[in-house]
Amino acid sequence: MNESFATVLETVGDLRRDRLAVSHGERTRTWAELDERAAHLAGHLAARGVGPQSRVAVALYNGIEYLESVYAVLKLRAVPLNVNYRYRRDEIVALLEDARAEAVVFDAALAERFAEARSALPELQALVQVGGPDDVPPWADAYEQAISAAAPAPRIERGDDLWLMYTGGTTGRPKGVLSRHSWLFGVVCANGLLLLGEPLPRTLEELRATLARLGLDRDAMVCLPAPPLMHATGMYTTFGALLAGGRVVYLPSRSYDPDELAATVQREGVDTVSIVGDVFARPLADALDAAEAAGRPYDLSGLRRVISVGVTWSADVKQRLLRHADAVCRDLVASSEGGPYAVVETRRGEATETARFRLFPGAAVIDDAGRPVPPGSGEIGLLAAPVDEHISYQGDEQATAATFREIGGRRWVVPGDMASLEADGTVVFHGRGSRVVNTGGEKVFAEEVEQVLLTHPAVRDAMVVGAPDPRWGQRIVAVVALRPGTALTDEEARDFVGERLADHKRPRELVVVDELRRSPSGKADLGWARSVAASAHQTT
Repeated sequence: MNESFATVLETVGDLRRDRLAVSHGERTRTWAELDERAAHLAGHLAARGVGPQSRVAVALYNGIEYLESVYAVLKLRAVPLNVNYRYRRDEIVALLEDARAEAVVFDAALAERFAEARSALPELQALVQVGGPDDVPPWADAYEQAISAAAPAPRIERGDDLWLMYTGGTTGRPKGVLSRHSWLFGVVCANGLLLLGEPLPRTLEELRATLARLGLDRDAMVCLPAPPLMHATGMYTTFGALLAGGRVVYLPSRSYDPDELAATVQREGVDTVSIVGDVFARPLADALDAAEAAGRPYDLSGLRRVISVGVTWSADVKQRLLRHADAVCRDLVASSEGGPYAVVETRRGEATETARFRLFPGAAVIDDAGRPVPPGSGEIGLLAAPVDEHISYQGDEQATAATFREIGGRRWVVPGDMASLEADGTVVFHGRGSRVVNTGGEKVFAEEVEQVLLTHPAVRDAMVVGAPDPRWGQRIVAVVALRPGTALTDEEARDFVGERLADHKRPRELVVVDELRRSPSGKADLGWARSVAASAHQTT
């Protein structure tokens, strides 16, 4: 559908004006309230010079204001961009310079960082602070005051506008994936209408008919996105639920609390939860097990789907969750650049294996030359999927050419995820190519070793990295956090991995830390892990 996503949301909102669109703890917004407040915020931003194709940074925690801000920016045909709320001054400056941001909506907790950054960002025309109404700096406008004082922006004719999503990844600087709303619409529908078995609407009229068929007096979906909205998974599952005629529920706390998630699912009647792999799922399984053991199990009888994208989701963790909820565990291999590439769904009573999927329709496993990898050959290739012609990396032609390739007269996205294809068509996911450790000429996939370590009863979290080694080129180092009251030695870790994987995949060193450093979306901070591994080696 070649419509602005703002127009799509307005279409849904007009049909569901009195239904709740979003809740955050005790606070709620109906569709009418959401649309009205977004229009007033858009009016304020327009008065500050924001217009079509202006870039507006959103540096907020999960909550209603995040959704209102993105909606307001879209109404103006401007381009919202996601900012990691953990970023410090230099990271903020680098990101906003790269995006050419003209405005920012930020949380009061981040005011000091933006005070430090704004002198290096002369293009910023508007800064709006959410929260802290008694302590708004003179260089910013108060969010609620801006909404109450501004005239609402009128609805306008729009087209297939620009969409920008920054992906932090695990290495290197964030890259801005620049696409259009027509691409966004397809991604969003995959997280909503298609999950409900509905076809992809091609026009606004078809969308209206679909919503009427699903029922305008009910919620077709109640979705709880657990990841941060600054992460593509959180944003796209939010949009997916809303577009499907559903309601979105955000967790009240700013840090992930699995007990809070379970209690919210029970209280709000949530039927769909989105997570990011084991980082979210394993603590949730622990919390559900503990609550059951204590005689106060959570009621998850209404839960129908748990969706994970972006990080490995172990088979044993899926099975533990399915003991407590008769749901579908939908595990996707996808990226901010495109996809999905592969998918597996697991239901109660079904067997499953970690990192084994089925290719998504249209996706492929290819070699470096772009040829399909023969099934059953054992050859490790690259996951690829067809992609729109207009998608690219913001301001980075070299990276665009490397990731978005012309193969056989068609454009493909090849982000570097490595996989092999079994004779029966099963895809075995090996992880991102940048995470291959070359030790003594043998290539070891770090994520494979991590998954084995995570099955050890003492290991709570694990990262595996390569560290420089004068003899082997690189040596495998495991950085782990342990469960309370447990211990693990280097020899025990090596033996445990060696019993399950080839000898050359055993970690040569083990570094135990209190907590592993990850992004709010669960992605490993590999730079930190490598520095920890190097420091530990220097002290031994």
